[in-house]
Amino acid sequence: MRFELPGRMGLGTAPLGNMYEEVPDTRAIETLRTAWEAGIRYFDTAPQYGAGLSEMRLGEALADESRNTFVVSTKVGRMILDEQETKQGIFAHGRTNRVVYNYSESATLRSIEDSLERLNMDRIDIAWIHDCASDAHGDRWEEVHDQAMNGAARALTRLREEGVIRAWGLGVNRVEACTRALERADPDGFLLAGRYSLLDHEGALETLLPECDRRGARLVIGGAYNSGILAGGDHYDYRQASEEMRERTRKLRDICERFGIDVRAVALQFSAAPRAVASVIPGTTRPERIAENQALMATAIPGALWQALWDEGLVSMDAPIPAAV
Repeated sequence: MRFELPGRMGLGTAPLGNMYEEVPDTRAIETLRTAWEAGIRYFDTAPQYGAGLSEMRLGEALADESRNTFVVSTKVGRMILDEQETKQGIFAHGRTNRVVYNYSESATLRSIEDSLERLNMDRIDIAWIHDCASDAHGDRWEEVHDQAMNGAARALTRLREEGVIRAWGLGVNRVEACTRALERADPDGFLLAGRYSLLDHEGALETLLPECDRRGARLVIGGAYNSGILAGGDHYDYRQASEEMRERTRKLRDICERFGIDVRAVALQFSAAPRAVASVIPGTTRPERIAENQALMATAIPGALWQALWDEGLVSMDAPIPAAV
């Protein structure tokens, strides 16, 4: 295995960059401190999350903790500029600094330096190359992916060899970007968001998981709730969910309710089950959700529930499942 992480569950901090909504500083810090007190020791962040806001809040929350007692990953591929702009999109409530793509070697090194300053830390453990995939770059994604492999990947490989970082990989929402990276470089793993979940797992199951097993690469699973729809929200893949996804979610929830099991427990444990998965990182802006997620991860799920999901064609028969009771 290329790297290990402390515990089956970490914390994704995109919501703490004011994703979709304004989150008060006090609540953001309380959420992070609650996660710490609950024993969570892996935290993922990125410059994009509120134009550095998530990184700054994470650094503040962990300022008094020994750096050797937790693991932090952040991302490269976007630079935060001093230039200000009116924000739109999912981080419209974040800081107003302009954020631009840049996957070059020099920008990668600068990005890590800037992240360390915002985090107020002397190192990061894992660096993910952020969003070099089709959802971010459309038809040009392979060209951009090549830029990332020729620029950021080379810089991160050198930093790994020098011991500056422990590991690197891609942080993306698309499976094909990961498999393409394995063909062109030597990543330690991937942060894959939304593509190994109850609602969407066939692609990763067929291509990425077997290759990760073969190479010893590790996966961190983000978006186990698929942007919130599996947790009672109305977003799927960072936008309003289609009626098709709403209906599929209703079917999943109905089966889980038949067995008296929260669909969120099934979602988290399903995403954590493959051998290659090092951690699942649900995000939240509510301190009370930390304990909820931990309880959901520990919920006993009967084998009959998984059978029902197979019978309805809602889960692939080839997908690993947690040990059933």
